[in-house]
Amino acid sequence: MPFTRPAFRRLAYLGRALLLCLGVAALPLHAADDASVARRLDAVSQVVLGILSYARWPREQNPLNLCLVGPTEYADGLLRLEQPPGDGQRIQVQRRAADDAGLGEQCQAVYLGVLSDSERQRVFAGLSGHAVLSIDEQDRQCSVGSMFCLDIRADQVSFAVNLDSVARSGVRVHPRVLDLARRRGGA
Repeated sequence: MPFTRPAFRRLAYLGRALLLCLGVAALPLHAADDASVARRLDAVSQVVLGILSYARWPREQNPLNLCLVGPTEYADGLLRLEQPPGDGQRIQVQRRAADDAGLGEQCQAVYLGVLSDSERQRVFAGLSGHAVLSIDEQDRQCSVGSMFCLDIRADQVSFAVNLDSVARSGVRVHPRVLDLARRRGGA
């Protein structure tokens, strides 16, 4: 049976109303997604700050320079860090390019985002011989270069550790952090 004009208009209005309802119903879901992303950003920030707090460099620096290298998914929370009161370690966070020749001299820690293999190799070549702690957002295997590799999932953030990279870095990391990485990495 063909649609008459009035029936077609009612169907069109019903369709618009349904789309509007679906859009309204999707708002809380979108807000929940935003809350989930915010929790993940906070969790990543807390894990990174925790790792940094248990690391010691040959020469202490205040502020400690944390350099974000490459596009990152979860480092925005680090850019909004509030500095600790009193004698706490101040952390200065800044974005740097992968080809920045000063990474090794000017950064005590690097947080690596999405990098090509050649960019990653250039970064680690520039860090060689410098006491720089490295944390990688994208390398779940934690097999080449980075000391710590984040494993970011919907409900938790954990990390793995590359003991060879830790040993070569010149940065001392408290054994409890290394043990925590083993326990979480195996889960």
